[in-house]
Amino acid sequence: MIVLAATRIVERNVLSYRRMWPAFVSGLFEPIFFLFSLGVGLGPLVGRLEGPGGRLLDYPDFVAPGLLAAAAMNGAMIDATFGLFFKLKYAKTYEAILATPMEIGDVAAGEVTWSLMRGGVYSGLFVAVMAVQGSISSWWGLLVWPACLLIALAFASAGMACATFMRGWQDFDYVQLILLPLFLFSATFYPLKTYPPALRPIVMLSPLFHGAELVRQLAVGVVGPSTLLHVAVLAGVAVVGFTVVRRRLRLLLIT
Repeated sequence: MIVLAATRIVERNVLSYRRMWPAFVSGLFEPIFFLFSLGVGLGPLVGRLEGPGGRLLDYPDFVAPGLLAAAAMNGAMIDATFGLFFKLKYAKTYEAILATPMEIGDVAAGEVTWSLMRGGVYSGLFVAVMAVQGSISSWWGLLVWPACLLIALAFASAGMACATFMRGWQDFDYVQLILLPLFLFSATFYPLKTYPPALRPIVMLSPLFHGAELVRQLAVGVVGPSTLLHVAVLAGVAVVGFTVVRRRLRLLLIT
């Protein structure tokens, strides 16, 4: 029942984006521009970097998985934060939805699913670009896109949980304050070993670090116990975030 109800939430979001499709489409190309600009500009200067298992990778092949993970994160976070906050605080969309037979769990599942789909679309196109570029060199690469869906799920759940605590639009400055350092300092552009030793444990706390490393390992076919660790961290973030979302929505909309 919850699956059917969640599809109704997704259907509503799809219909609402019919007049806002440029905003949806614009996010598809940003990570691709990053990839080609870095590959053309920095690639010849940086040379090769050490990837998973000590394998040397050309810079475009090293940075592409990190940008892919970031694309999944950004695609999921847009509606999980801005979209949910607007519908919760201003449009009162969820109050209208709860006047129907739908419940809080249906709302949470539907919104997470929609954010997951958006992150999946953004990352799916990027996976195709990586395949054409030759950045996927292993049959494990077939799991790259499912890994991106896990990344999107983790950030969608976490983003929605954070959005339920926001009091006004000014609080979204904190979202950017968090996302920008995650994007820049999650071993997205350079290996973890290039960071000062004191900062490495902090970098490893970033969910995007685990997402980028997971995608990078699958893309080159170096899979081991650390791969399962990355999956576990992302799954844990998703479970905790979704649990918080359900409780917070129940508190804000019912009690």
